[in-house]
Amino acid sequence: MKYLLGIDIGTSGTKTVLFNEHMQQVASHTEEYPMYQPHNGWAEQDPSHWYKAVVDTVKAVAEKAGIDSGAVAAIGLSGQMHGLVMLDKADKILRNAIIWCDQRTEKECRMITELAGAEKLFDITANPALTGFTASKIMWVKNNEPDIYEKCRHILLPKDYIRFMMTGKYATDVSDASGMQLLDVPKRQWSDEILNALSIDRELLGTVYESVEITGYTNKAFSELTGLKEGIPVVAGAGDNAAAAVGTSTVKEGSVFTTIGTSGVVYAHTDKPIIDRKGRVHTFCCAVPGGWHVMGVTQAAGLSLKWFKDNFCKDLFGDDVYKKIDEMAAQAPIGSGRLIYLPYLMGERTPHLDGDCRGVFFGLSASHTRNNLARAVMEGVCFSLCDCKDVLEEMIIPIDNMILCGGGSSGDVWTKIFADTLGLDTYRLGNAQGPAFGAAILAGTGVGLFESVVSASEKFIEPKNVVRYDKEANNTYKKIHGIYKKLYTSLKSNYKELKALP
Repeated sequence: MKYLLGIDIGTSGTKTVLFNEHMQQVASHTEEYPMYQPHNGWAEQDPSHWYKAVVDTVKAVAEKAGIDSGAVAAIGLSGQMHGLVMLDKADKILRNAIIWCDQRTEKECRMITELAGAEKLFDITANPALTGFTASKIMWVKNNEPDIYEKCRHILLPKDYIRFMMTGKYATDVSDASGMQLLDVPKRQWSDEILNALSIDRELLGTVYESVEITGYTNKAFSELTGLKEGIPVVAGAGDNAAAAVGTSTVKEGSVFTTIGTSGVVYAHTDKPIIDRKGRVHTFCCAVPGGWHVMGVTQAAGLSLKWFKDNFCKDLFGDDVYKKIDEMAAQAPIGSGRLIYLPYLMGERTPHLDGDCRGVFFGLSASHTRNNLARAVMEGVCFSLCDCKDVLEEMIIPIDNMILCGGGSSGDVWTKIFADTLGLDTYRLGNAQGPAFGAAILAGTGVGLFESVVSASEKFIEPKNVVRYDKEANNTYKKIHGIYKKLYTSLKSNYKELKALP
């Protein structure tokens, strides 16, 4: 029996899953690590924490499974996108990684737009300059930490730093590279025109591969730390959302899924790069060779519920805290008793492209309890995901039903709120390991265990239970969503004033 490792380097933690060649889960382990916010709107992590978590979870999975180290046929990587990892000439980390939800780079986004040209950015990178993307983070370091930038010899994304530590190779894949805003997305290669406009040396970047290509082999150091054999193929893999698409069988034109993880995404596969020139959604290369995807992003989806848990539920203990919060939300009525939550804890991408907006509880009264707040958080995240869906449909991307994955999909109440808010029957997967599952399929395809990403995805993935939406509830949510959308417009200028305060 051959085995595949899928490793997902997420924002809250790393999840490593071992699958057999029939894509049946054999063992799984997760290790968490902190996120640092030295200033309001900033977000950083220590890449060494990611690597320690990978080593520890790989060891734990191997011990749980009790398999021979030589039985692992390939490793696939998935991870949080857009993060900036900078290494010096000795391959030492120069600073904490600036991660995807960091919002410090508004000035740099204006600079990128001026240097490259707004239309050229859309033509080549398929997206406007955004605070979350890697290019603006690179420019921020150039502008604010020139001594660090001068020492930089290699720029990597989070999962690709792990690849380097495993194999010694500087490499990435087309899906993750798309989120750097340095890739020619239609041509699936680095853009010399953008790099030259921003004065970024191409030598700083790794080699770009399709997601199913082998990028290197596990080295002696990784082998000694984990107990795995040396020389295991490490496949390019994909950014977390592109890997989750493979793990949900969203691999053909017309297929759509939503994930509620730390961030939230509504993701549609396309056979050609469709670009929203209003910049409300992102167009990237996907993990299927020759394919693309369009996705709307909610910055703080699961992060909103984690924030609520950490600050309002300190009396709750055990492994089932989120289940208890789900039960709390069930005690509140639809609409949370006229309480509306805006989930803009880390700014927002879709549809507002505003790094300055912040979270709001609107309509808060003395009658509201913790139950109301819990449900309002869930509903607010779903309203934001509904905004994403609406933009995709405006772009003539049909959506008839939805597959839901990520941590948010494990909650029955939140899943029902999601279905009712979007007005879509929602399917949950039997296997909740979306990105890791997808990464393992990419690994198996890369070493020839599977014929193609599409055929393997369709063979091994079957939606589990369906949650039907309620038309009456949907009609109520439509009315609340109408108010929700007006709130951002009303508060937009106030967010700027708030940011200007000392």
